[in-house]
Amino acid sequence: MTVDEAFSFFEGEESVQRPLGVLRDVGLRYLRLGQPATELSGGEAQRIKLATELQRTGRGNTLYVLDEPTTGLHPSDVDKLVLQLERLVAAGNTVIVVEHDMRVIAGSDWVIDMGPGAGEKGGNIVAEGPPSKVAATKSSKTAKYLSAFLSSMK
Repeated sequence: MTVDEAFSFFEGEESVQRPLGVLRDVGLRYLRLGQPATELSGGEAQRIKLATELQRTGRGNTLYVLDEPTTGLHPSDVDKLVLQLERLVAAGNTVIVVEHDMRVIAGSDWVIDMGPGAGEKGGNIVAEGPPSKVAATKSSKTAKYLSAFLSSMK
């Protein structure tokens, strides 16, 4: 059964629903219980690790580095993932995310835009600062997309 089906099946069983609920919160409601790790994408594996950390209490002062955790997520699940990342930060942790999703970038405290291109044409800091500052940086290729996203949120 999927995480969603198991959550419904174990209604009233807090010790089972709690971890399943966190998996749902990070956008993994569709995974099958017992699914081999070799069948998971990199983003799914990261979100399982993130869900594991979110279940722990009394954590803080931990550095989390996530590489494109939104890969393959529906936009509504990206919002849920961002809420969970914000929970980690609110608990006193530092979260660094390598990401291309403008929703995640716009919700960040600090953005470091690397470029000016990809591969050998990149590797330099093109812009850094709060999302609004990066969105206004003319030399940033990200700025055009980030600016448009920030404008659409108004």
